[in-house]
Amino acid sequence: MTTSENNKVNHFQNVQHVFTQHMRDPENNAAPEGIEERRIKIYRELVYNNIEGFIANSFPVLRKVIKDEQWHEMLRDYVARHQAHTPLFPKMPQEFIHYLEQERSEFSEEYPAFLLELAHYEWIESSISFDPREIDFQGVNKTADFLQGIPVMNQLALPLVYRWPVHKISPDYLPTEPPPEPTYIIVYRKTNDEVSFMVLNNVSARLIEKIQNNTDQTGQQMLSSISDELNHPDPNIVIKGGLDIMLDMHDKDILLGTKE
Repeated sequence: MTTSENNKVNHFQNVQHVFTQHMRDPENNAAPEGIEERRIKIYRELVYNNIEGFIANSFPVLRKVIKDEQWHEMLRDYVARHQAHTPLFPKMPQEFIHYLEQERSEFSEEYPAFLLELAHYEWIESSISFDPREIDFQGVNKTADFLQGIPVMNQLALPLVYRWPVHKISPDYLPTEPPPEPTYIIVYRKTNDEVSFMVLNNVSARLIEKIQNNTDQTGQQMLSSISDELNHPDPNIVIKGGLDIMLDMHDKDILLGTKE
């Protein structure tokens, strides 16, 4: 490559750099010289509006509960500062979560205190919806005895714990203090590809935890262990209640059955 050609390449790369920096943060980075303001404005609006619209659609509840001024301030800061680790557009919601967790962990009082947890909850629902995996029934008895068999959990079910009741938050319900007890939720994809969630209590959350980490205990053995943990005077009550929970989870596709 000749010196002249090298100079042209370097000039083009410099213009690209100036252009992209201006697109990301127009208030602090000047536009490339020689481009009409009317044209550069069109590009600025296209870049920001595409990103803002995609994030708003990915976090619909979050968008509704944050005031317009705070929302756009946050999104413009995201566009200006965040260095994405993937060029894939469907991964942008995950990049936004990284931004909230790592670059924007401190928010002023104008933002709701539940912001990060609500965003995470909405992202989980989206990520399970787009997960390329299929529910795997290999080695599973779908019509099994959950007490005598080893329960198998849906691979596309994810138990979560939040300080805030994220599943209830809406423009009509904006809590300012977290409740005394945490919120246990399991988000899952059904066999018909619908994504849903189930609120868990302490017992069902503990049961799910045991099933996740279990390889050889039957449902009855796990429930007996939970009864011991609770120091319950009548283990049969815990076992019966636990069986009802597992049957309900089976109907909802959270549990697939038992190991064959």
